[in-house]
Amino acid sequence: MKKIILLSIACFTFAASINAQDTSKNTMKINLPKAEKIYKELKAHGDVRIDNYYWLNNPEDKKVIDYLNEENAYYDKMTAHTEKFKAALFEEMKSRIKEDDASVPYKLNGYYYITRYETGKDYPIYTRKKGSLEAEEEILFDVNEMAKDYSYYNLSGLNVSEDNNLISFGVDTLSRRKYDIYIKNLKTGEIYPERIPLTTGGATWGSDNKTLFYTRKDEKTLRADRIYRHTLGTDPITDELVYTEEDETFGTYVYKTKSRKYLVIGSYSTLTSEYRVLEANNPTAEFKVFQTRERGLEYSISHFGNDWYVLTNKDKALNFKLMKTSEGETSKENWVDMIAHRDDVLLEDIDIFKDFLVVSERSNGLSQIRIKKWDNKEDYYLPFDNETYTAFTTQNPEFDTKTLRYGYNSLNTPASVVDFNMETQAKTVLKETEVLGGKFDKDNYETERLWATAADGTKIPMSVIYKKGIQKNGKNPLLIYGYGSYGATIDPYFSTVRLSLLDRGFIFAIAHVRGGEYMGRQWYEDGKLLKKKNTFTDFIDASKYLIEQGYTSSEHLYASGGSAGGLLMGAIANMAPQLYNGIIASVPFVDVVTTMLDDSIPLTTGEYDEWGNPNDVVYYNYIKSYSPYDNVESKNYPNMLVTTGLHDSQVQYWEPAKWVAKLRELKTDTNILLMQTNMDAGHGGASGRFEALKEVAMDYAFLLDLEGIKE
Repeated sequence: MKKIILLSIACFTFAASINAQDTSKNTMKINLPKAEKIYKELKAHGDVRIDNYYWLNNPEDKKVIDYLNEENAYYDKMTAHTEKFKAALFEEMKSRIKEDDASVPYKLNGYYYITRYETGKDYPIYTRKKGSLEAEEEILFDVNEMAKDYSYYNLSGLNVSEDNNLISFGVDTLSRRKYDIYIKNLKTGEIYPERIPLTTGGATWGSDNKTLFYTRKDEKTLRADRIYRHTLGTDPITDELVYTEEDETFGTYVYKTKSRKYLVIGSYSTLTSEYRVLEANNPTAEFKVFQTRERGLEYSISHFGNDWYVLTNKDKALNFKLMKTSEGETSKENWVDMIAHRDDVLLEDIDIFKDFLVVSERSNGLSQIRIKKWDNKEDYYLPFDNETYTAFTTQNPEFDTKTLRYGYNSLNTPASVVDFNMETQAKTVLKETEVLGGKFDKDNYETERLWATAADGTKIPMSVIYKKGIQKNGKNPLLIYGYGSYGATIDPYFSTVRLSLLDRGFIFAIAHVRGGEYMGRQWYEDGKLLKKKNTFTDFIDASKYLIEQGYTSSEHLYASGGSAGGLLMGAIANMAPQLYNGIIASVPFVDVVTTMLDDSIPLTTGEYDEWGNPNDVVYYNYIKSYSPYDNVESKNYPNMLVTTGLHDSQVQYWEPAKWVAKLRELKTDTNILLMQTNMDAGHGGASGRFEALKEVAMDYAFLLDLEGIKE
């Protein structure tokens, strides 16, 4: 996510050695990692903050790498007694996964596209078949072969030309989200020599099958700020700059409409959007502004026939509405209401078909799929029968079809892919994720939606799952998860790996705190900027409710969150440490003031509308009042596991490193504090499907060991 400022003076060293208590309740003499303290003053608005660990922000400094390695060695020693258990958890989670699996095929432009995996291999194999599923398989990419010489490998942004002969793709081998784009000839198998560096990985073809549009990033901030036009066979250094996003709070991207008629350049910030359009069959012409940006006006566009369909918050439509305008008159005064704004329903997305309009909505926290016929003769919702589910439309690239494809899962129901006939309302389950091992039965688990009451009277929903037969006697271990930022909704979802906790007696809860959009757009507005603390207090009040209702107790309650959810973990650790026996903070955003004052760090400027700009004293003081790093105190903290990646471009590694160093200095307890840095990965962790399971096993072993569960 983010990082700040000035002035160093003297330095001294802080080192400590104690009888560290390991999580198996045995004791042994293990030296804590040494964190050198180098005095630094950070000044803003007449305020001075002392940051003794600011020096950790230099990954080129050998001392920094030595410190991270020291923390990793400490983690290894403190968890050595769980190594066999971690390995067993990994094998257990892996054994539930169907290794030789394949996606449900989807049809696009005459080909069926399939992603499949082979037994024992970490990465996908992308394939297609022409015209029929019985046709010969054509392998587009075997990522296992491509990744074999790399510790991290991510293939992204696959985009096939309209004549089906070329495919562009992005490659990241460092996990910094700096992708090189390449082009492959699907007829010959040749990968062309041109390499386009420092991109988002995505690209889109003009209808001439030789012009490729892509987005470049700023070298330092990684902001996606420029759209280029590349002509097949030419040196990328000569590519034409088509658009520059000058506003540092915006990013930009490019795509083609489902109708294939238009290329679209999108510009976005937290509160504002703007689009430019160009007919795809004339890719060398100039893009035309669809509707000039206005601060606070958000909209997205879909093309069908001779019209544009606009999903927007125009006219103070907080939960958004659907409008329509003709191709030739795209400015907002020409937009006409199609689906009016509703105070109690959030309009999230649309899918357009020849005879049907499909609307994705959210009402009272629950996702809904609404199907309308263009002639208005039919208008109905797909039925879903519980309160802890997730439903969403998936790949629907064809216009002229009566079949809608959607996905469904719930806390106790594996993910399924469904084809739904919008004419007859018949549904066909094409695939339900298999849970191998023969032990899983969804009827063995209970799910609930609970409502805690926040201090201001707001009802905070939670989605909860546990194994049937659990007694609400306060003795159950419970893991509560939260995020609560950017309007991102964490829907209840099925997880095969989570069974390793549930089957050992854990309860799992998702707290749908303010800052997400679970209860609509106002839910987001009430958890950002100068209302950000609602996110933290909601989570604390949800935790208290679970204790009060006997689901667990503070001796058995654990919390988990990552990235902005890691900020949530840092905040609750400062605000209510007594509630939790343990906290897992993954790639946590914890040094908020420093990050948001440093506009050279990736994502900072684009986040001012989320957190506030601390160059304004009002926001500076408010952010400082909750920033986890700035509020570490001399007091007891829960057992904590903090994880990060050296190459993380979203939350830089030094945020958790500084936080852990400061916690070690000030905390007054003998509870476990561990930090593990993946020296090869970034924000998303390991890249292989099985390697990622090892990170989950690490987290779960930490929790289970604190509970005294050894197998």
